[in-house]
Amino acid sequence: MSAGGTRPARPFQQRRTATAADIDELGHVNNAVYVRWIQDIATAHWRAVAPASAQENHIWVVVRHEIDYRKPTLPGEEVILSTWVGSPQGARFDRFVEITGPDGDVRVAARTWWALLDRQTMRPLRVRGDLVAPFRS
Repeated sequence: MSAGGTRPARPFQQRRTATAADIDELGHVNNAVYVRWIQDIATAHWRAVAPASAQENHIWVVVRHEIDYRKPTLPGEEVILSTWVGSPQGARFDRFVEITGPDGDVRVAARTWWALLDRQTMRPLRVRGDLVAPFRS
């Protein structure tokens, strides 16, 4: 699986450095850490581009992760997390994440599905075009 979706020319990005706490008994970043980084970049993207009113009234929950672990990340290595979104389908919105190493190789490719909820009622909401638009620019 590649991360998929139509990768924009400038995806939302963050840098991370693998710390001792991220490393497992095999000497590389633990898979659970990658899941946390995938969720962290998605949340950061939402907070960076979504209007304040949307953030106040909505919350996202993960409903599915598909993750390919391609190459280990070693202690002290800096990686780049890149994310972009796919197309909404009802209350669900897919998101793609690639984690690349210092040599540009893909360490992790992920596709996640998120469901949009009303923050007060916790009921699913249809993902409207006005919520998608900030992620496309």
